[in-house]
Amino acid sequence: MKMGTQASSLDDDMPGEIDFSKGTRGKFHQPGAKLSLPVYLDDQVQAKLAALASAKGIELSTLVNDLLRKDIELMELSR
Repeated sequence: MKMGTQASSLDDDMPGEIDFSKGTRGKFHQPGAKLSLPVYLDDQVQAKLAALASAKGIELSTLVNDLLRKDIELMELSR
């Protein structure tokens, strides 16, 4: 299979020709698999929440999930 002639700066390491003839579609597909997306906090927000979580003796992720659940509940109540 011939790739396009215009290469962007993102795929400079990609060879011009790639053979997918022996590839297997869906080889790594897992139906129902859950994805855990990374969430990036601002440095100041993370520092404040980490300190609060530490003071409460809980994991940062537990604190963040609890806060988000409360915010979601408030948003649903205000509808």
